[in-house]
Amino acid sequence: MTFQVIVGRGATASRTALLLAEDGERVRMISRSGGGPEHPLVERVAADAADADRLSELAEGAGTVFTTAAPPYHAWPERFPALSASLLTAVRRTGAAYVMLGNLYAYGPVDGPLTPDLPLAATGPKGRTRARMWEEAASSGVRVTEVRAAQLYGAGTYSLFSLMVQGPVLAGRLALVPQELDVPHAYSAAGDTARTLVAAARHEEAYGRAWHVPAVTLSVRELAGRLAALAGAPEPRMERLTERDLTLLSLTDPFWAELHEVLFKPGWPMIVDSGETEKVLGVGASPVDEVLRELLP
Repeated sequence: MTFQVIVGRGATASRTALLLAEDGERVRMISRSGGGPEHPLVERVAADAADADRLSELAEGAGTVFTTAAPPYHAWPERFPALSASLLTAVRRTGAAYVMLGNLYAYGPVDGPLTPDLPLAATGPKGRTRARMWEEAASSGVRVTEVRAAQLYGAGTYSLFSLMVQGPVLAGRLALVPQELDVPHAYSAAGDTARTLVAAARHEEAYGRAWHVPAVTLSVRELAGRLAALAGAPEPRMERLTERDLTLLSLTDPFWAELHEVLFKPGWPMIVDSGETEKVLGVGASPVDEVLRELLP
């Protein structure tokens, strides 16, 4: 029986584990809390993945090491390098293939659709951290690929939409959102992200380069309106948080200060080109309403 390792325990990690397990593969999920879905073929282990020796021990014999893990948002530049180095050490020692879950921050502002072959031109600390992780992995000699997702949505996800929009919309409250309300924006479903990770791991052509998770493109107001309609909730009431608002909020929580770097350039749509993923890996975007129904009580 094939053995796979997943570092992380969130929505995408859990869905990836279940996809593998449902195909009869044995899965070991590693996270600080030891969390993850219950399944006879899924083993959940509490461990610090930044400990290279422990991670190497847990990954011994694995065909693939997937990583979806991330430190707290405001601590990426300080804590991601140690985690990334540990993961690279483990895959070198074990000979496992390496599949990374990334995002779009490393590109920096782009005028036009985002394609996987664009230079990683970000200048901010989070974008450069993500870029360095891929650059170091790609030049390390290990068998590696990166799957880059847009803003996630769907049950269990952690994103601006899940944190700041879906709860207020379902409750009929005002949603305060730190992005432009009517500019098209790309969203990747957690399930599609998991399917892309698994497809990339299994496809020989996937390694040595990055792939985009298929995304739907609509404004946050449109996405909120679709959710409200499905839930029978009132028409969403939404207001945009300004740069000044974020600055004031950052005095109470460092999370808010981090948003200055990653909010897309005002007035520019974020459009993701995932044509190669659909053509080569055979993964497409799920219907919006199907994903939003996951959020209904």
